[in-house]
Amino acid sequence: MHIYRLSNELARRGHSVDVFYCEDSYLMLNGQPPTGVFQNHERVHLHPLRSGLGILSPLITQQTGVPFLKHKLKTSLSENDYDVIHYNNMSLIGITALSYGSAIKLYTAHEHWLVCPMHVLWKFNREVCTKKSCTLCQIAGKRPPQLWRHSGMMSRNLKHVDCFLSPSRFSMRKHVEMGLDAPIRHLPYFLPKRIDEDSALPPPTSTRPYFLFVGRLEYIKGVQNLINAFRDNPEFDLLVAGDGVYRHALELQADGCSNIKFLGRQDQDSLSGLYRSAMAVIVPSICYETFGIIIIEAFSYKTPVIVNDLGALPEVVEDSGGGFVYQNEEGLVEAMRKIAEDPERRAELGENGYRAYLKYWSEEPHIDMYLDLIRKIAESRGRDLVSGINVERAVRSN
Repeated sequence: MHIYRLSNELARRGHSVDVFYCEDSYLMLNGQPPTGVFQNHERVHLHPLRSGLGILSPLITQQTGVPFLKHKLKTSLSENDYDVIHYNNMSLIGITALSYGSAIKLYTAHEHWLVCPMHVLWKFNREVCTKKSCTLCQIAGKRPPQLWRHSGMMSRNLKHVDCFLSPSRFSMRKHVEMGLDAPIRHLPYFLPKRIDEDSALPPPTSTRPYFLFVGRLEYIKGVQNLINAFRDNPEFDLLVAGDGVYRHALELQADGCSNIKFLGRQDQDSLSGLYRSAMAVIVPSICYETFGIIIIEAFSYKTPVIVNDLGALPEVVEDSGGGFVYQNEEGLVEAMRKIAEDPERRAELGENGYRAYLKYWSEEPHIDMYLDLIRKIAESRGRDLVSGINVERAVRSN
């Protein structure tokens, strides 16, 4: 979503944006073409990479680090005169693609793939990673070990990137701690301004107070740790918006809890109503999130948040004053009560979050910092980009 928002925001400002993505890897992972439709600005041009060999293309890339069956990518990046190449989600594009072309190069680390072949620093599918055991972890996770990571291929190709970007200070520190030796700076995500954003937001209208979870239903998202808290506090409802492989297990765990409702995947209009009327949005992730986009989505509706004390989540709350951080179930329930029983405090937290969203996480501050970084890199190279960038190339796996 960040790549989509950035591409279209740049296009609205007059830049031309080409997006290369590996269609083979999407079909391999999803099993079918996408069903959602995302409208792009006329200056955003999509370039799907299709090999005609299905799973073979991403498998070869995963094992070698080289985009062998993605010939169009190398030709385009090397021969076209682009000002900026911006890399995203490169695991199934191939690390050697960082060497293509001579443009200013940025790389956003949306996950921890640069230092973790499993992407999320989730060790042996049971705990956050504090000490590397990568080969054993890949085998336990049913991933073919990437032997190229034991060569110098990673470090050689990282040198082609002018600056790496991290959406949180936590993730930036974690990359350095886990071995990334490259220039990296903090540039948080953003949300585009909504049409209705300046209108007055109504207070929660539900006859029963509810708290909201939004996201994929996977074990690492931590919803299982909310169920006992709501089972023991039936005066509060938990609405779970989202779908995923772990949904059935969660529904079994919540069997008999009439105050826990699984809503499935929701469209944006439905989510807007859910965000507006929630007492708070709960983000219970038990993995190292690199940011927490759901938090700023809640803030954009003046809804406070309650987040687990892990990864980048506390950082966003501390920067905003828009919610509470909890460390255990007792702390979670205490935070829920503070918000539900004190409408003035809820409103104050929501206003804090909304002001921080406008200051840090809306499109204006993000694009200003983004283009300023590009200009500074251009100046250091002795280039003159008087009007900013002309063409941006976004490269992603799927």
